[in-house]
Amino acid sequence: MRKKRVLLLSEAFGTGHTQAAYALAVGMKQICPQVQTRVIELGKFLNPTVGPLIVSAYRKTVSSKPKLVGFFYRKKYDKSVNRFTKLAMHRIFYTQASQVIRQLNPDIVVCTHPFPTIVMSRLKRLGLDIPLFTLITDYDAHGTWINPEVNKFLVSTPHVEELLLKRGIHPSRIEVTGIPVHPNFWKRHDKKEVRAQFGLKEMPTAMIMGGGWGLMFDEELLTYMSRWRESVQLLICMGSNQKMIQKMQNDPRFQHPNIHILGYTHEVNKLMDVSDLLITKPGGMTCTEGLAKQIPMLFYRPIPGQEEENCEYFVKNGFAEILTSTETIDKWFNRLQSLQESEGGLMNPNHTPYDPEYCCHVVLKLLES
Repeated sequence: MRKKRVLLLSEAFGTGHTQAAYALAVGMKQICPQVQTRVIELGKFLNPTVGPLIVSAYRKTVSSKPKLVGFFYRKKYDKSVNRFTKLAMHRIFYTQASQVIRQLNPDIVVCTHPFPTIVMSRLKRLGLDIPLFTLITDYDAHGTWINPEVNKFLVSTPHVEELLLKRGIHPSRIEVTGIPVHPNFWKRHDKKEVRAQFGLKEMPTAMIMGGGWGLMFDEELLTYMSRWRESVQLLICMGSNQKMIQKMQNDPRFQHPNIHILGYTHEVNKLMDVSDLLITKPGGMTCTEGLAKQIPMLFYRPIPGQEEENCEYFVKNGFAEILTSTETIDKWFNRLQSLQESEGGLMNPNHTPYDPEYCCHVVLKLLES
């Protein structure tokens, strides 16, 4: 009997969209090993030369001109992509998409970025008969996610569900699933083993993350945090920002046994288990991983647009605070010193608990139906 196939399509504009796709793929296979899954960053797959150049240009824009990113996010917030733009995208970047889909012959397609959703929606209008599900990987619902050909929208929270309802999406086409995280975030690791693996001490620990691209880091702020190194252990995760990694490793201010400078790692889940505080930019995936691990969070300079919306949701619900000044650092680092291990967890323990497996179960159910 032929195994069921799930094709997950994403794009590399930030690392979170593809991380969500892989999290869903691995999670479904863990629950149901018979399912076949495949994750593709569609633009890069179809255009291995042009695709990475576009992503690189986007990355530079986010880093150097975040307000410009926010301007376009707000300008197009209530608008789905028009048919002319969809046609142009398909002709320029996705001309072979239909051939790829037919060759892979999936039973369902799940998109974790608006661009593949747009491509798949156009193909469905042209006769492709495959169920299409869109997983919105933020805590907001931008208009580019909205396409009438989508069979069901999988969303992070009831708030995002309300936003879609206001846009005229029928309730039957929406399900609140939460954003999936990798199964490594479903369980807790032994803290003593993790500390031994990474050479860490049993002491108050703050984890500082700049996302997969390592765009967060403010040298002045990091220098200020390093002054706490005798009483607070710092795990500084820089992603793929090799230039900053080398610079800090050679800086005497950060050469201390309680300061650990890390590059891109697949073991963030373990590091979160030994951390008492997460300082990060509010990307959808990082926020959700922190939520799964029940770590209080400080958000630093959210990029205008979806990161601001993510930030608003987590702060409003008591999971996080905005890092506005060094006084915020002092308050939380002082708090860490008096924090007992047994007292760790979310700042708002009464909120509805997040179930990291639920989205995988929902998609498997949709696959069977």
